[in-house]
Amino acid sequence: MSEDDAFVNAVTSLSDAVLLQQFVEGDEASFEALFHRHYDLVYGVLFRLTGTREEAEDLAQEVFLKLYDRPLRRAESLSGWLYRVATNTGYNALKAAQRRLKREQQGGEGLIQVDDLPEEEVTRRETRQRVQAVLARIPARSAKLLVLRQSGFSYQELAEIIGVAPSSIGTLLARAEEAFAATYQAMHEEK
Repeated sequence: MSEDDAFVNAVTSLSDAVLLQQFVEGDEASFEALFHRHYDLVYGVLFRLTGTREEAEDLAQEVFLKLYDRPLRRAESLSGWLYRVATNTGYNALKAAQRRLKREQQGGEGLIQVDDLPEEEVTRRETRQRVQAVLARIPARSAKLLVLRQSGFSYQELAEIIGVAPSSIGTLLARAEEAFAATYQAMHEEK
């Protein structure tokens, strides 16, 4: 193990609160440790929203740049803040993509050519586009809850990220699922 690896391992064993404080005081390695600690989950949330690796990576970088530019003073809410910013960033990107797709379809531009793709890939893309379109149409909090729950977050974590009481998460998730199902069905009846 190199000296750098040993240092990173020592830093990553520190709490988020200590790492944030050290970063605020100018320790870049502390920010790097926070980045490595939380990147996979932030990326996972964004990938589920965007459906593309490249966009999820770009948006994850954007989330961490926001933290870098304006570090939090209260570390106990770091993970909640990161995932809240990630879902907001991803949801905004999803809405923008839906608006862009609508403009392109109205102008006849940008239609996807699927002739050269395997049938499974075409089906996967169509399903992803349908899910993203539904997520863009339902209330933002509902979409965020569904994506975060699908990412494996517990009710307690969801409550912290969304900023509600843990006891209300079950009801909010049920409503979000109902909204998703109703919107999905309505969109398919439109066609």
